[in-house]
Amino acid sequence: MGIKNTIISLSVVCMMVPGFAASAEAKGSTGQKVNDRIVADWKFSKEYVKSGSLHNGNLVIEDASQNGNDLELVTVGDPSSEELETIMQWSEEDYDNLAGVDSIQFDNYKNAPAGRYFKTTDDAPINTETFGNGFTVEAIFKMPDYFNSRLHSWMGILTRQGQAADLNKVEGEKEILSTLSVSSDREIQWTSHPSNLNYNVTNWSRSLHAGEWYHLAVVNDGETTTLSVNGVSDYGESEEVIGMAAIEGKGWNIGASEWGNELDALFAGNLQQIRIADEALSKKEWLVPDARDSQAIEGNNDKIPFLTDKDNYNFLFVPDTQKYANHNPEILNSQMNWIAKNTKKNNIVMNAFVGDIVDSNSEVQWNRSLEAISYLDKKEIPYIMAAGNHDYASGDPFLTHYGPERFADKEYYLGSSPSGYGSYSVVEAGSYEYLFLIVDMKNLQMDLEWSKNVLEQHKDKPTIIVSHDIIYPEAENKQTVAAQSASGQLIWNELVHGHNQVFMTVNGHYFGIAHQVQQNAAGNDVIQMLVNYQDVYRGGNGWLRLVEFDEEKEKLFFRTYSPFVDEMKKKEATYVDFKNLTDSSNHFEMGFEFEERFNLN
Repeated sequence: MGIKNTIISLSVVCMMVPGFAASAEAKGSTGQKVNDRIVADWKFSKEYVKSGSLHNGNLVIEDASQNGNDLELVTVGDPSSEELETIMQWSEEDYDNLAGVDSIQFDNYKNAPAGRYFKTTDDAPINTETFGNGFTVEAIFKMPDYFNSRLHSWMGILTRQGQAADLNKVEGEKEILSTLSVSSDREIQWTSHPSNLNYNVTNWSRSLHAGEWYHLAVVNDGETTTLSVNGVSDYGESEEVIGMAAIEGKGWNIGASEWGNELDALFAGNLQQIRIADEALSKKEWLVPDARDSQAIEGNNDKIPFLTDKDNYNFLFVPDTQKYANHNPEILNSQMNWIAKNTKKNNIVMNAFVGDIVDSNSEVQWNRSLEAISYLDKKEIPYIMAAGNHDYASGDPFLTHYGPERFADKEYYLGSSPSGYGSYSVVEAGSYEYLFLIVDMKNLQMDLEWSKNVLEQHKDKPTIIVSHDIIYPEAENKQTVAAQSASGQLIWNELVHGHNQVFMTVNGHYFGIAHQVQQNAAGNDVIQMLVNYQDVYRGGNGWLRLVEFDEEKEKLFFRTYSPFVDEMKKKEATYVDFKNLTDSSNHFEMGFEFEERFNLN
């Protein structure tokens, strides 16, 4: 609908609907209340150019809130560089693709000969604002189409100048006072030094998509801070934080981060608007109250049976749990509780963890994982565990908590590798005895001969290899395909290709979901599957991968289910909360001729 037609339609509605004018007046009153709480409003539009130009490098953008927090353009590096002509440009792109709305496109990158960003003027009132009653920081921005972690990691969207060490509260620390920045994995980080603590407190988002527009809101209600991106808060509230520390004589950077009082990474992408309020704004008061991802997931909340016949059986694979152990332990608890209560009902014969149990070597995180997995131990539910790159640390904490001693009294567990990280287990399901072989990514070479010997000694048993690093997703002709990593190629060459009993490999580690079928030396199919949701909503939203084996129908059914979402109250659910994922990478089936494939003699 065009703007003119929109105005005409609204006029007709005003005439036809009693009380519309009163409603509009009330809305205007609400809008005024919001305006009264806005400290700074930076609209990157030609309409708000106060003076100068991008071409001349002297652009000043007026604070749309009329509070005097104007922005001035800063050029760094070689002022004669030809790249300055394209490093920052006006763009007609915007979040809603509206006519007459501008943004500024930044094309900065690390080690460029020159770069540009904005900073607040020296006399801007926001430079001394400490936000003791709370705050709302909003940004409407687009990630660059060409995001490269080497060139763009930790680029700043908004940064308060200065470092915590200057407050004499954190000895020797170069921590930024407050910043919105983009990690090497395209996650949004908000880290801020409050007035009530001697250290920074950080909020995170999920990994964002290159080339996509987003609205983000960092909201502090005077007690805790929440970061939401397109309406979803991935990791909930922070610990108690009050205000933002400020240093006299320091202002704000827009489009640049700092470290140790020096410029760090400049922004790449588009900025449409940044707005800051001195109180917590409700969601309906945000710049984009109903923001949604353009690449949202496919799913439903239907009741889907996981066991379609009483003679069938399931194997369940637990994707990387690291974000739950770090940020959302309630999700890991929900997963393990569901497995403990539903294993018998759904004939889940084995539960295999693909690695990265924790995000870092923190006793808190290890204890959270142990508490959740204790649900399985109490009910004597079978499970095996691979380690991931985040699980290795000095002192081998993974072996301390999940090494051979933990599994010594479990009947299905038959031995461990020389490193202690690899293991093998045998379970009976349907007409077969299945071997599960854990191949450790870090000690792959050390354990290789041991792994081969296990396979040689169990040629008659259909085998699933679980390792943290095997295949990864790769874009090809706008489709996601699977590719072998270096470790995955070694596993294929040494443990899969020549061992006919290996019919499936499963791994995590890489962001995304993928699967493929390859032929081994005997010409038989080997299914390879990557399951890892850590980069999406809430660190994975509790999704688990189940594979149902139907020997009679000669089929395998692959399903992705979240008990966490299933237990969620309706008022808490967002547009991304589906208990079942239904796209072709998460919900599919394969024909599988059991007798022919498992004729291993």
